[in-house]
Amino acid sequence: MPDPADGDQEAVVTIDRIELAGIRAVGTIGLLPEERVRAQPFEIDLVIEVDVREAGRTDDLEYSVDYGVAIELATKVIENEPTLLLERVATRITEEVLGLARVEAVEVVVRKLRPPVPQDIASTGVRVRRTQADLRTRPRETTTAYVALGSNLGDRRDHLRHGVRSLPGVSAVSHLYETEPVGGPEQGAYLNLVVELATDLYPWELLDRCLAIEAGAGRERSVRWGARTLDLDVLLWGDARIESERLTVPHPRMWERRFVLAPLNDLAPQLLPEDWDRRLPAGGIARVDDLEL
Repeated sequence: MPDPADGDQEAVVTIDRIELAGIRAVGTIGLLPEERVRAQPFEIDLVIEVDVREAGRTDDLEYSVDYGVAIELATKVIENEPTLLLERVATRITEEVLGLARVEAVEVVVRKLRPPVPQDIASTGVRVRRTQADLRTRPRETTTAYVALGSNLGDRRDHLRHGVRSLPGVSAVSHLYETEPVGGPEQGAYLNLVVELATDLYPWELLDRCLAIEAGAGRERSVRWGARTLDLDVLLWGDARIESERLTVPHPRMWERRFVLAPLNDLAPQLLPEDWDRRLPAGGIARVDDLEL
């Protein structure tokens, strides 16, 4: 019998699976003219391969995959991307789900219920499986995204510098602004800025990158609205609209915050309402200078 300690033995690969079956959505997908104008019902099955050993040990979702996010990604492809072929739909779902942290592979089945054919058939479907290696073989399209950064603890400029340098694909950086804190306990003034990215990260990947950068700067989340070494918020990712427990884009409070809109106006004034400056309360913010990188 082979010795488990023998160096020639292959390492055991753990493959855990999260299974989501019977996800329902409606969309205008198909080759026939009537399929292009009339929404039809679809059913999706997902098998997500991810190592959940740490989640099983700690009972912490951070080490697994949020089912709700995966379901939302899959249904949004059906609802928002009118395509011709189920093959394309299945491929797009795998691309979206593979963008989630820790996902190693995805198998997806997409079924069109009650397809418009003369025969008596319950559904037609396509099954595909893709891995992270498959995703890396195809270059991703880049998307313009905007991230807000703020700091009011320690060396504020150094923390912001770390944040900007750590973000991938930074194409522009706003002026630097000092702002009074809004809400929360008594604390010091913030330094704020906004960066523009040309990124190939999907929205949840970008969020994960931001959280990792915050952690690297010693960010602690013990007090809501409390002081922080570094705070990063995903404001915009292309023209995407995302609403989930984990991520909302556009950022739900960005239009109410002068300390976000003023630096964003430096980079992309065309994205702001024309009356934003008049509508928001004046004061509480002053342009300082530019951050030296």
